[in-house]
Amino acid sequence: MSKLRLGVNIDHVATIRNARGGDDPDPVRAALLAEKAGADGITAHLREDRRHILDHDIDALMAALTLPLNFEMAATVEMQQIALRHKPHAVCIVPEKREERTTEGGLNVAQEENQLAHFIAPLRDAGCRVSIFIAADTAQIEAAARIGADIIELHAGPYCDAHAEKRFMARDTELNSLREMATYAHSLGLEVHAGHGLTFDTVGPVAAMPEVVELNIGHFLIGEAVFMGLEAAIVEMRRLMDEAR
Repeated sequence: MSKLRLGVNIDHVATIRNARGGDDPDPVRAALLAEKAGADGITAHLREDRRHILDHDIDALMAALTLPLNFEMAATVEMQQIALRHKPHAVCIVPEKREERTTEGGLNVAQEENQLAHFIAPLRDAGCRVSIFIAADTAQIEAAARIGADIIELHAGPYCDAHAEKRFMARDTELNSLREMATYAHSLGLEVHAGHGLTFDTVGPVAAMPEVVELNIGHFLIGEAVFMGLEAAIVEMRRLMDEAR
């Protein structure tokens, strides 16, 4: 199997910074450290409410990074304009609600197919690879393929939550669903990524799926950085991913 890529999400470095204001800790510094530790890309989600990453962070990341930037965004005109101005390597379209703590589920592509097809067309024309964050669901995968997405990112949260809550039958069901949908998406010509909620304990079975070529992991790594340092946390995640592969 090919080497599995690791995208490190640095959103919650900005969360810590914004809790007090000022410039520290710096998300760009975290991104550069992630590259040193073995990350293959950096993910940053510029939310409508700017609760963590801010506009100037995207400016700074685009100027400083040599790694690809995966720009997570809602399907809004404002975010489309920002993405078209920066032209990051990839954009990942995610659902977004102001009241949620974090992204709660996958995008309902099947319900918004026509709107999303028109929304992503200028992004693809600008040279951005377009990823859609979706549940492991046949209808959503088929709709993502129809609208012209390059990539799907499968929502690993239900699997990770079931593991954390020791609901092991549900965990295994969710894992099998991820496995089956990764295979199906690959058969439709979609590149398959996975993310949301992955930890040292849960990453192995997802990393072992041959169709999955990239994992995007953030909150857990930033949390572990408090105890073991960011570089060490990323090195350990990289090791577990490679071991599973």
